[in-house]
Amino acid sequence: MIRVLLVDDDALVRAGLRMILGGAHDLEVIGEAGDGAAGVRAVRELAPDVVLMDIRMPVMDGIKATAAVRSFDAAPHVIVLTTFDADDLVVQALQAGAGGFLLKDTRPESLVGAVKAVCDGEPMLSPSVTRQLVDRVTAATPVDPAHAQQLQRLTDREHEVAVLISRGLSNADIAADLYMSVPTVKAHVSRILSKLDVDNRVQAAILVHEALRRTE
Repeated sequence: MIRVLLVDDDALVRAGLRMILGGAHDLEVIGEAGDGAAGVRAVRELAPDVVLMDIRMPVMDGIKATAAVRSFDAAPHVIVLTTFDADDLVVQALQAGAGGFLLKDTRPESLVGAVKAVCDGEPMLSPSVTRQLVDRVTAATPVDPAHAQQLQRLTDREHEVAVLISRGLSNADIAADLYMSVPTVKAHVSRILSKLDVDNRVQAAILVHEALRRTE
Protein backbone atom coordinates (compact mmCIF):
# COMPACT_ATOMS: atom_id res chain seq x y z
CA MET A 1 0.00 0.00 0.00
CA ILE A 2 1.39 3.41 -1.05
CA ARG A 3 0.68 6.10 1.54
CA VAL A 4 -0.09 9.51 0.04
CA LEU A 5 -0.27 12.97 1.62
CA LEU A 6 -2.12 15.81 -0.15
CA VAL A 7 -0.79 19.35 0.33
CA ASP A 8 -2.82 22.06 -1.42
CA ASP A 9 -4.52 25.22 -0.20
CA ASP A 10 -7.63 24.53 -2.29
CA ALA A 11 -9.99 22.20 -0.44
CA LEU A 12 -11.81 21.32 -3.66
CA VAL A 13 -8.55 20.23 -5.28
CA ARG A 14 -7.73 18.07 -2.26
CA ALA A 15 -11.21 16.53 -2.36
CA GLY A 16 -10.83 15.73 -6.04
CA LEU A 17 -7.41 14.17 -5.52
CA ARG A 18 -8.67 12.13 -2.60
CA MET A 19 -11.57 10.83 -4.68
CA ILE A 20 -9.33 9.87 -7.59
CA LEU A 21 -6.64 8.20 -5.51
CA GLY A 22 -9.16 6.52 -3.25
CA GLY A 23 -10.34 4.46 -6.17
CA ALA A 24 -7.01 2.64 -6.43
CA HIS A 25 -6.78 -0.49 -4.30
CA ASP A 26 -3.07 -0.04 -3.58
CA LEU A 27 -3.08 3.68 -2.70
CA GLU A 28 -4.15 5.22 0.60
CA VAL A 29 -4.58 8.94 1.25
CA ILE A 30 -3.42 9.24 4.84
CA GLY A 31 -3.78 12.97 5.33
CA GLU A 32 -4.18 16.48 3.96
CA ALA A 33 -2.64 19.88 4.61
CA GLY A 34 -3.66 23.34 3.45
CA ASP A 35 -0.26 25.02 3.34
CA GLY A 36 3.41 24.11 3.10
CA ALA A 37 4.21 24.46 6.78
CA ALA A 38 1.31 22.21 7.74
CA GLY A 39 2.47 19.82 5.05
CA VAL A 40 5.94 19.59 6.58
CA ARG A 41 4.42 18.86 9.99
CA ALA A 42 2.16 16.22 8.46
CA VAL A 43 5.13 14.49 6.83
CA ARG A 44 6.85 14.31 10.22
CA GLU A 45 3.75 12.86 11.86
CA LEU A 46 2.44 10.53 9.16
CA ALA A 47 5.55 9.42 7.21
CA PRO A 48 3.91 9.20 3.76
CA ASP A 49 5.54 7.50 0.80
CA VAL A 50 4.46 10.21 -1.65
CA VAL A 51 3.47 13.85 -1.21
CA LEU A 52 1.38 15.63 -3.85
CA MET A 53 2.53 19.21 -3.31
CA ASP A 54 1.00 22.38 -4.68
CA ILE A 55 3.54 25.10 -5.47
CA ARG A 56 1.67 28.31 -4.67
CA MET A 57 0.44 28.18 -1.07
CA PRO A 58 0.23 30.53 1.93
CA VAL A 59 2.50 30.39 5.00
CA MET A 60 5.13 28.28 3.21
CA ASP A 61 5.17 27.66 -0.53
CA GLY A 62 5.65 24.28 -2.14
CA ILE A 63 9.30 24.91 -2.99
CA LYS A 64 10.37 25.50 0.60
CA ALA A 65 8.16 22.69 1.81
CA THR A 66 9.64 20.30 -0.76
CA ALA A 67 13.19 21.18 0.28
CA ALA A 68 12.24 20.68 3.92
CA VAL A 69 10.65 17.25 3.56
CA ARG A 70 13.32 15.99 1.17
CA SER A 71 15.91 16.72 3.87
CA PHE A 72 14.26 14.26 6.26
CA ASP A 73 15.62 10.79 6.88
CA ALA A 74 13.57 8.34 4.79
CA ALA A 75 12.25 11.33 2.85
CA PRO A 76 9.03 10.85 0.87
CA HIS A 77 8.84 11.24 -2.88
CA VAL A 78 7.37 14.60 -3.88
CA ILE A 79 5.32 15.34 -6.97
CA VAL A 80 4.60 19.04 -7.43
CA LEU A 81 1.25 20.17 -8.78
CA THR A 82 1.01 23.11 -11.13
CA THR A 83 -1.15 24.68 -13.80
CA PHE A 84 1.74 25.56 -16.12
CA ASP A 85 4.39 23.17 -17.43
CA ALA A 86 6.91 25.98 -18.06
CA ASP A 87 6.48 27.67 -14.69
CA ASP A 88 9.83 28.84 -13.25
CA LEU A 89 8.60 27.70 -9.86
CA VAL A 90 8.43 24.14 -11.18
CA VAL A 91 12.13 24.37 -12.04
CA GLN A 92 12.89 25.55 -8.51
CA ALA A 93 10.78 22.77 -6.97
CA LEU A 94 12.59 20.12 -9.02
CA GLN A 95 15.93 21.55 -7.95
CA ALA A 96 14.67 21.38 -4.36
CA GLY A 97 14.27 17.63 -4.70
CA ALA A 98 10.84 17.00 -6.20
CA GLY A 99 10.72 13.85 -8.30
CA GLY A 100 8.62 15.47 -10.99
CA PHE A 101 5.45 17.42 -11.60
CA LEU A 102 1.89 16.95 -12.73
CA LEU A 103 -0.51 19.43 -14.24
CA LYS A 104 -3.66 19.84 -12.18
CA ASP A 105 -5.77 18.77 -15.14
CA THR A 106 -3.98 15.41 -15.40
CA ARG A 107 -6.37 12.56 -16.22
CA PRO A 108 -7.34 10.41 -13.20
CA GLU A 109 -5.72 7.24 -14.54
CA SER A 110 -2.50 9.16 -15.25
CA LEU A 111 -2.49 10.59 -11.73
CA VAL A 112 -2.74 7.14 -10.16
CA GLY A 113 -0.06 5.83 -12.48
CA ALA A 114 2.20 8.76 -11.66
CA VAL A 115 2.06 8.13 -7.92
CA LYS A 116 2.94 4.48 -8.45
CA ALA A 117 5.69 5.32 -10.94
CA VAL A 118 7.45 7.85 -8.73
CA CYS A 119 7.58 5.25 -5.95
CA ASP A 120 9.23 2.96 -8.45
CA GLY A 121 11.91 5.51 -9.34
CA GLU A 122 10.42 6.52 -12.67
CA PRO A 123 10.80 10.09 -13.94
CA MET A 124 7.73 12.29 -13.79
CA LEU A 125 8.84 14.53 -16.64
CA SER A 126 8.41 14.17 -20.36
CA PRO A 127 11.65 14.20 -22.40
CA SER A 128 10.82 17.65 -23.79
CA VAL A 129 10.26 19.09 -20.32
CA THR A 130 13.44 17.47 -19.01
CA ARG A 131 15.47 19.04 -21.80
CA GLN A 132 13.81 22.40 -21.15
CA LEU A 133 14.62 22.17 -17.45
CA VAL A 134 18.20 21.01 -17.93
CA ASP A 135 18.92 23.64 -20.57
CA ARG A 136 17.46 26.40 -18.40
CA VAL A 137 19.41 25.42 -15.32
CA THR A 138 22.75 24.76 -16.99
CA ALA A 139 22.60 27.89 -19.13
CA ALA A 140 22.56 29.96 -15.95
CA THR A 141 25.23 27.90 -14.18
CA PRO A 142 28.99 27.98 -14.78
CA VAL A 143 30.54 24.65 -15.66
CA ASP A 144 31.73 22.86 -12.53
CA PRO A 145 34.77 20.61 -13.15
CA ALA A 146 33.74 18.49 -10.15
CA HIS A 147 30.75 17.22 -12.12
CA ALA A 148 32.98 15.70 -14.77
CA GLN A 149 34.95 13.98 -12.01
CA GLN A 150 31.74 12.62 -10.51
CA LEU A 151 30.75 11.20 -13.87
CA GLN A 152 34.02 9.27 -13.97
CA ARG A 153 32.81 7.21 -11.02
CA LEU A 154 30.37 5.45 -13.33
CA THR A 155 31.06 2.28 -15.25
CA ASP A 156 30.75 2.41 -19.03
CA ARG A 157 27.25 0.93 -18.89
CA GLU A 158 26.17 3.27 -16.10
CA HIS A 159 27.50 6.17 -18.16
CA GLU A 160 25.31 5.10 -21.09
CA VAL A 161 22.28 4.93 -18.83
CA ALA A 162 23.12 8.29 -17.25
CA VAL A 163 23.28 10.00 -20.65
CA LEU A 164 19.83 8.64 -21.50
CA ILE A 165 18.54 9.83 -18.13
CA SER A 166 19.78 13.31 -19.04
CA ARG A 167 17.64 13.13 -22.17
CA GLY A 168 14.54 12.43 -20.12
CA LEU A 169 14.02 8.80 -21.09
CA SER A 170 11.99 6.49 -18.86
CA ASN A 171 13.29 3.17 -17.58
CA ALA A 172 11.30 1.37 -20.26
CA ASP A 173 12.72 3.59 -22.99
CA ILE A 174 16.27 3.11 -21.72
CA ALA A 175 15.73 -0.65 -21.58
CA ALA A 176 14.58 -0.68 -25.20
CA ASP A 177 17.40 1.58 -26.35
CA LEU A 178 20.16 -0.45 -24.66
CA TYR A 179 18.56 -3.90 -25.03
CA MET A 180 18.29 -4.41 -21.29
CA SER A 181 15.51 -5.49 -18.97
CA VAL A 182 13.64 -2.83 -16.99
CA PRO A 183 14.77 -4.30 -13.62
CA THR A 184 18.39 -4.08 -14.81
CA VAL A 185 17.87 -0.44 -15.78
CA LYS A 186 16.36 0.28 -12.35
CA ALA A 187 19.42 -1.24 -10.69
CA HIS A 188 21.72 0.91 -12.82
CA VAL A 189 19.69 4.04 -12.04
CA SER A 190 19.90 3.36 -8.31
CA ARG A 191 23.67 2.99 -8.48
CA ILE A 192 23.99 6.11 -10.63
CA LEU A 193 22.06 8.27 -8.16
CA SER A 194 24.21 6.91 -5.33
CA LYS A 195 27.51 7.44 -7.12
CA LEU A 196 26.58 10.94 -8.28
CA ASP A 197 25.25 11.79 -4.80
CA VAL A 198 21.94 13.15 -6.08
CA ASP A 199 18.37 12.61 -4.87
CA ASN A 200 16.54 12.07 -8.12
CA ARG A 201 16.76 11.70 -11.88
CA VAL A 202 16.26 15.39 -12.57
CA GLN A 203 19.29 16.31 -10.49
CA ALA A 204 21.24 13.50 -12.19
CA ALA A 205 20.22 14.84 -15.60
CA ILE A 206 21.46 18.33 -14.71
CA LEU A 207 24.78 17.00 -13.42
CA VAL A 208 25.34 14.82 -16.49
CA HIS A 209 24.43 17.66 -18.83
CA GLU A 210 26.90 19.98 -17.10
CA ALA A 211 29.65 17.35 -17.13
CA LEU A 212 29.19 16.68 -20.84
CA ARG A 213 29.09 20.42 -21.54
CA ARG A 214 32.56 20.71 -20.04
CA THR A 215 33.94 18.11 -22.47
CA GLU A 216 32.45 19.76 -25.57
